[in-house]
Amino acid sequence: MSSNLPPGLQFRLLRPEDSLTELTSLLHRAYSGLAEMGFRYLASHQSEEVTAERVATGECVVGVLDGRLVATITLVPAGVLNGTPWYEHPGVAVIKQLAVEPALQSRGIGSALMDRMERRAAESGAAEVAVDTAEGAEHLILRIPAIVITHSGHRDHLFRPR
Repeated sequence: MSSNLPPGLQFRLLRPEDSLTELTSLLHRAYSGLAEMGFRYLASHQSEEVTAERVATGECVVGVLDGRLVATITLVPAGVLNGTPWYEHPGVAVIKQLAVEPALQSRGIGSALMDRMERRAAESGAAEVAVDTAEGAEHLILRIPAIVITHSGHRDHLFRPR
């Protein structure tokens, strides 16, 4: 799938000089189709301050093309998030805020970001990676090669790092 990646696309960690306004706008655009489907992902409407808080919880990687932020993903290390029982388990890292510029979707960028973060989770000692997504987002869930486990009425989509 990586052969479909746009030439010149580079992945790197979010830098302090990167624009959180630009990142927030990317999240809004990438999640707008899901919002139109009735899903209320925080990323579809969050403020710049919330973006800052969410990326600060973990390792945020961005995709840069022609000087623009066109993709992002955040990996939260095991033991950092709470509030969802499965995320509190030792050894469970969490992937959240995966977003790709709508015009660049279905070109393997999201898969490349997921692969990168799965490797990072394994390197950090995580035994599993939970993917934060909405119940009912079957078209997204089907893209995730995962084990589905139900805890307290929530579906958690787990990767086992290689």
